[in-house]
Amino acid sequence: MAYIFGPVRSRRLGLSLGIDLLPYKTCNLDCGYCECGATTHKTSSRKIWTPTETIIAEVVSWMNAHPEALRGQTLTCTLAGAGEPTLHSEFGLLGYRLKELYPAIRLALITNGLLFTDAPVRRDACIFDLVLPSLDAATQETFEKINKPEEGYAIEDIIAGLAAFRQEYTGTLWLEIFIVPGVNDQERELALLREAVLRIMPDRVQLNSLDRSGADSTIPRASVNDLERVRQILALDNTEIISRAH
Repeated sequence: MAYIFGPVRSRRLGLSLGIDLLPYKTCNLDCGYCECGATTHKTSSRKIWTPTETIIAEVVSWMNAHPEALRGQTLTCTLAGAGEPTLHSEFGLLGYRLKELYPAIRLALITNGLLFTDAPVRRDACIFDLVLPSLDAATQETFEKINKPEEGYAIEDIIAGLAAFRQEYTGTLWLEIFIVPGVNDQERELALLREAVLRIMPDRVQLNSLDRSGADSTIPRASVNDLERVRQILALDNTEIISRAH
């Protein structure tokens, strides 16, 4: 089984080599907009889903075969894929080992942020140079409607966990918000999202909309005008807000 994919040229991350730590569609959310499809194994279980040394060996093999990837540019190794990376209990150890082996690389973590309520997860995430959590709602009802979480997650706790991480983390934090027209772009929801962003204080907010069909084909795509309206409502001093349309 291959655990790495790419590299791809990313607008956000430059040359990005993806690393997928979990079996396909293993996640604590079942987001309707996910372009990888519906979650087939919804779980909150943190464990060693894949032997960490096996993943490291695959990265090392790829690096040995592509020495040019480390010359003259910054290669980003990105923990992402079709599931939630922080469910892998050794994701922090993996990051530490990759930095030890390849000090010049940039490490990125793309996460839904649900497990940032746990101090050990936040500690491990601090190893990464760039962390990109998502936050699509600031009310429990909207959170459950868009993200369909595993039982037991409260949106207020998740926001508090992200705010705590910001206090502990010295790297770059980019918060992603997926806009679903008619669901989380209403005045009250956006006002509460703005309050949440103020608490979290990310370096950047990125507003996203569908590029391709998601797991739920009924989800509408936010237009350029929709995203611009949201951007203006969320506007904050000292926080850059961009959209995929930019």
